Amino acid sequence: MNEPAGIPVPPSPCPGDTVAVVAPSGPPDFGRLARGVRVLEGLGLKVVIGAHVLDRDRYLAGSDADRARDLQDAWCDPALSAVFCARGGYGATRLLGLLDWEAMRAADPKALVGSSDVTALHSAFAVELGVASWFGPMPACSTISDPEGPEPRTFENFTAALAGTPPPITGDRVIVPGAVTAPVTGGNLSLLAALCGTPYALSARGRIVLLEDVDEAPYRVDRMLTQLLQAGALDGAAGFVLGSWVDCGDPYPVLEELLAPLGVPVIAGLPVGHGAPQFSVLLGALGAIDAKSCSLTYSTGGVDKAL
Repeated sequence: MNEPAGIPVPPSPCPGDTVAVVAPSGPPDFGRLARGVRVLEGLGLKVVIGAHVLDRDRYLAGSDADRARDLQDAWCDPALSAVFCARGGYGATRLLGLLDWEAMRAADPKALVGSSDVTALHSAFAVELGVASWFGPMPACSTISDPEGPEPRTFENFTAALAGTPPPITGDRVIVPGAVTAPVTGGNLSLLAALCGTPYALSARGRIVLLEDVDEAPYRVDRMLTQLLQAGALDGAAGFVLGSWVDCGDPYPVLEELLAPLGVPVIAGLPVGHGAPQFSVLLGALGAIDAKSCSLTYSTGGVDKAL
């Protein structure tokens, strides 16, 4: 049986390109958004803001219909080369049934950048559009938009990744030794659990799975991982890379208890997800775990222009 290969990687934006910032999830802080836009402009990009980015509807950045429209319009606009999600929060899952996937498949693919709640979009874009996408820092989040400027290591990794030269991402803990090469999938654990039973549920077979989360007690990490295991979502996984677990207590006993019996390489402590630094991972691309160096590398094959 053939193992899955990495999916196509859209071109990254280069200086002079126009990119969009949209808010598919929670409402961004105006000051942070403005500073994040200036950071993107400092890379030589022209930035357009989605029409409803500053809308408010309770804990959402406007109505579902308006948030979906902003995202779809940006993806389908041939003048734009990338779509940056302003921040996470909650709300991306509410858009998945509102997007015109046929229209979006007809558009030229472009880079989608975001993390946390944007995991839902990464999962859906992989299924519906068959394109790789960037799990990484967002313009209205602290690692990019703090008043003193972007967190230096985050920004260095971010620009190198988009340029097609991502360095290895190194962790600090080997749970199960070994080495494996396979496409990378996954993202935020809470979102992956929430996608169980949907058309966009995680399928880990033959893939390296990235997992991370924030503000989740160890018992909730246990509950969500157990859900994925019992749903069969982790069957056949090739390996696991565990990112940040900010304000999650000590999740490692439960992570080791539930993942080590799967008998595949597991490395942990990678600066991916929440907190600082926050490195970028190209979901859908071919990656490699090397437990000896406790590192993840991945290929950006398909990026033909870059910052």
